[in-house]
Amino acid sequence: MRPNKLYMVIPCYNEEEVLPETARRLREKLTALMEAGTISPESRVLFVNDGSKDHTWEIIARLHQENPLFSGVCLSRNRGHQNALLAGLMTARERCDITISMDADLQDDIEAIDGFLKKYQEGCEVVYGVRSSRATDTVFKRSTAQGFYKLMRLMGTPVIDNHADFRLMSRPALDALSQFGEVNLFLRGIVPMVGFKSGIVEYERHERFAGQSKYPLGKMLSFAFDGITSFSTMPIRLITLAGFGIFVVSLLALLIFLVQKLLGYTVQGWATLMGSIWLIGGLQLLALGILGEYIGKIYMEVKHRPRFVIEQVLDDSPAGETLPAERLEITTAGTVRRDMIA
Repeated sequence: MRPNKLYMVIPCYNEEEVLPETARRLREKLTALMEAGTISPESRVLFVNDGSKDHTWEIIARLHQENPLFSGVCLSRNRGHQNALLAGLMTARERCDITISMDADLQDDIEAIDGFLKKYQEGCEVVYGVRSSRATDTVFKRSTAQGFYKLMRLMGTPVIDNHADFRLMSRPALDALSQFGEVNLFLRGIVPMVGFKSGIVEYERHERFAGQSKYPLGKMLSFAFDGITSFSTMPIRLITLAGFGIFVVSLLALLIFLVQKLLGYTVQGWATLMGSIWLIGGLQLLALGILGEYIGKIYMEVKHRPRFVIEQVLDDSPAGETLPAERLEITTAGTVRRDMIA
């Protein structure tokens, strides 16, 4: 049985400060795994340049020239982290047995790769890297992150708590992922929908080695909103419930005013009237905004525009190369046994 061919998929956007150190650490880690016979000598580190404005792509090209371990994909323009990650996964899908995706900033623990591979050998087709603790986060960041996961579950979006994009996916899982054609990508919700047996590896998340965070608060809020509206119709349902509630309250208020009128009481107060008008008007605008967001997403989906355009690929491994067939046998205990067919 030959070792599995692993591709590390690393999306990069303006990462010239951290990229040399990331490459050095990954080279040391993959070399050790190759020498131990855990992964194939043909394994690669695939950097995906997401339209960087600095010298990120030049660094990737130089790394590829110096060592065939490093490969690169250059997108024609900036398409966002999720699209860049998908571009890397779909490029690697035709060249490897398994992929592990991680960020370029070295916040994800490279040593957790051993745990990923162990879970894969135990039969897991998808392995999620989950933070074991958020003790290093500020109170604000920790509370907002916890609120984010609770809100996503409440809205019906399938997410793994404290998991970002540090995960292992096997070739069958990647093939299944390729069938999802969403333009509005939210991989943290899509991957759990792929199915297959999955596992979790806990790790300690480090501080960013260099450079600036690509996810400030505003972008994180937008990311969370995209995740909700891409997977759940709950906001529209809440609008319906709010409208029904306001209708009931309005009927009760009308009944109260009629009773007061019959009893001879004069209903005073333009402030109450204007407050009611502004409240209902605000709710209507909010409802229109949410409905417009869904309509906009439908508009983008039906146009079937490409999610990314690859300008250049630097990789010595041919695409679509024949891999040994893999037989998965489900035992009576529900576990998966892997046998490679020569």
